[in-house]
Amino acid sequence: MGVNLNPVPSGNGRRRLGTSMSEINVTPLVDVMLVLLIIFMVTAPMMQSGIGINLPQAETESAPAEEGLTLTITADGYIHFGESVININLLERRLQEYFFNKTKKIVYLRADRNLNYGQLIQVLDIIKKSGIEVVGLVTEPLEKPATKKRTDR
Repeated sequence: MGVNLNPVPSGNGRRRLGTSMSEINVTPLVDVMLVLLIIFMVTAPMMQSGIGINLPQAETESAPAEEGLTLTITADGYIHFGESVININLLERRLQEYFFNKTKKIVYLRADRNLNYGQLIQVLDIIKKSGIEVVGLVTEPLEKPATKKRTDR
């Protein structure tokens, strides 16, 4: 059994190794990219869970306005400065840096309802020592019990 390694000469003297396609078929690539785009568009809102706290309920609704800083204190005492966790010993300096050269100094405090009252007062004291003028406490609206419909027969 012998193998002939010499190519068969073609009529015009050039060797022909086979047909090569110089263009890439992009249709499957576009299909895959569209499917991935749809998957990310559907799942992206589900990925933003935020900081899980149970806010206390009140009849009057209080929500933070556009301006100001929101501090969140979880039930286990972690302080969230925006989206990052901060040590309570560094809180005063970070607040002073944040509000440096700002005219309105407003902090909205979101504290878990199971938080120790002493920890809340400690954070409020640090906020006041750092020169904050206004502190707002964020609550969620009170859930009203469903009224029973009375049927007269």
